[in-house]
Amino acid sequence: MGLTFGFSGILIALVIFIVASAVRIFREYERGVVFMLGRFWKVKGPGLVLIIPIVQQVVRMDLRTVVFDVPPQDVITRDNVSVKVNAVVYFRVVDPERAVIQVARFLEATSQLSQTTLRAILGKHELDELLSERERLNSDIQRVLDSQTDAWGIKVSNVEIKDVDINETMIRAIARQAEAERERRAKIIHAEGELQASEKLLQAAQMLSQQPQAMQLRYLQTLTTIAGDKNSTIVFPVPVDIVSTVIDRIVKGPKA
Repeated sequence: MGLTFGFSGILIALVIFIVASAVRIFREYERGVVFMLGRFWKVKGPGLVLIIPIVQQVVRMDLRTVVFDVPPQDVITRDNVSVKVNAVVYFRVVDPERAVIQVARFLEATSQLSQTTLRAILGKHELDELLSERERLNSDIQRVLDSQTDAWGIKVSNVEIKDVDINETMIRAIARQAEAERERRAKIIHAEGELQASEKLLQAAQMLSQQPQAMQLRYLQTLTTIAGDKNSTIVFPVPVDIVSTVIDRIVKGPKA
């Protein structure tokens, strides 16, 4: 009887072990890639999933977005400037079957691919573009990565360049370039102002020459402005036509 009880206990324990091995619970963001005798069978989950022990094996996959830092990469830009660039990549598994079958250790593979793609894309651009056009470069890197990881069942949703480290010599050169650019713009603005002022003065002179009355009014306005200033000495300009009229009358004398 004792032997029977011992055998029954072993049998019960074996059944419990088999049932426990056959039950899998997958969360909402998890899927199970099931293989039967080594061959792909189907993707199951979420919820309660029953697996035939020994005959079936399951690989658990997480479908949430994965965020990882791309370590600083040495990049030589198109204008031969050496910089260090790091970035952040956001991706997730959209096809668990291909993520398990098509690539071994998809996390490591995506990380290595991100590093090489970052160097390749940024090396085609100049330093000014790296500093001022990050959004466009982020989109270019994301598009290339997404196309290359599509065969692995991975979707790269976003890439963000974090830091662009430049040596001190290049920083000083950029500062000098920015200062020279500001001086150039200031000179251009000043020259454009002088040009516009000269054009307006030319138009005013042409209008005054066509209307003698306007010239006289302008003369009187000038006298009023001068009289309003607190000067010790005031010189009144006299128009040439008035002086000529007075001289003619003196020369000809009074009329008989």
